[in-house]
Amino acid sequence: MEQREVIKHPLSTEKSIRLMESENKLIFVVDIRATKDDVKKAIEDMFKAKVEKVNTFMTCKGQKRAYIKFSAETPAIDIATQLGLM
Repeated sequence: MEQREVIKHPLSTEKSIRLMESENKLIFVVDIRATKDDVKKAIEDMFKAKVEKVNTFMTCKGQKRAYIKFSAETPAIDIATQLGLM
């Protein structure tokens, strides 16, 4: 899978902003077929950032979300700023 297919768009909700500030995490909507490894590789390639952990979650509307925890040397706020979320 190509990284453009894997990551659809970032989520900018109150919860995602709170997670970004408190736990250094960002939430992305991803392709349903994407694995955690696909998501990790795509994020690391797109943002040149080190990913510590990826959790995925299926919403009741059939949307797959990835909770990306970044390493301490990569603040999630920097990536959010790059994306225009902040």
